[in-house]
Amino acid sequence: MQTRRCIGIDLHRNKFTCCVRLENGRNYLSEWKLGDLPRFVKKLRLTDEIAVEVTGNTRLFYDAVAPQVARVVAVNPHQFKVISHSVKKTDSNDARNLALYLDKDLLPEVRMKDKMQAQLASLTQTRDTLVKLRTSLKNKVNNILSAHGINLEKEALSSEKKLQEILAMRFDSMVQIELEVIVEEIRSLNQRIAKLEKTIAEEGSKLAGHRNLTSIKGIGPLSGSILLSVIGDINDFVDEGKLAAYFGIVPRVSNSNETERSGRITKRGSKLGRTALVQCALIAQRYSPYLKRYYETIKARRGTGKAIIALARKLLGIIYRTLKYNWVFEDFPNFVLAEAA
Repeated sequence: MQTRRCIGIDLHRNKFTCCVRLENGRNYLSEWKLGDLPRFVKKLRLTDEIAVEVTGNTRLFYDAVAPQVARVVAVNPHQFKVISHSVKKTDSNDARNLALYLDKDLLPEVRMKDKMQAQLASLTQTRDTLVKLRTSLKNKVNNILSAHGINLEKEALSSEKKLQEILAMRFDSMVQIELEVIVEEIRSLNQRIAKLEKTIAEEGSKLAGHRNLTSIKGIGPLSGSILLSVIGDINDFVDEGKLAAYFGIVPRVSNSNETERSGRITKRGSKLGRTALVQCALIAQRYSPYLKRYYETIKARRGTGKAIIALARKLLGIIYRTLKYNWVFEDFPNFVLAEAA
């Protein structure tokens, strides 16, 4: 019978450091080139457990080793303080610590989504980056126009007609050139973002749970795909509280002597997921009398900001149960399920 080995991997772009920890506590270190990964895999045992830091190429490493071992734990180095705040910051020390804490089952594990979910998550992150860049450029245009006494409506630059009107305005030559460059960049970003959104919606529709989520009035094909890319497998969450914590939409709790206080939400989870969730919640409450009453009640007591977060948390609970129990709504505003569900 083969003995259990705990293996810590410090992964880099072109190489990785390996520490094999035996049951008697002895460690064996080795250095590998990433190109030698197939040879490394052949030395693994089905009883091995591996811990690897999350980097840009963790998916490549994970897919290669996961079928050959008992368990692979992906570790966020920012959460694992022994590594990220280590006084002795070396590859061998990181690998050794990973093996040690894997042996003690004390590692903060990061979920590894399947390939489709991971690719979709990457697309949504790229879209988010481009949207932020476009917003920054629109703000720049507004600042330039404001300096010349021209103040536009908030969403005016979302219109191609308005972009054409801006290019037709006459300014000093340098200002004119700056505006032309920025407007052309905004147009280019519009096309790229639209292309990404089309792909996200189309590919996301193939994911399990997409039909369930989009039956909730307020969640469209794009937002449904974004939410699924963040959530992954709903069975990874034992209850809706765990999902809320993953989204960073639970209160931050502080303790002082015998006093416990709950403050603002932690915001430790997916910012992209929270943004999509809040947007969907605000739309959903327009159609659902139940969500509308809930939102207005909290808004009257605690203000708009807290009401929006509470509404998003309420919708997340509905999303959790919808995915968990395979619900499909025929009439979401009245909480009527389709017969097949």
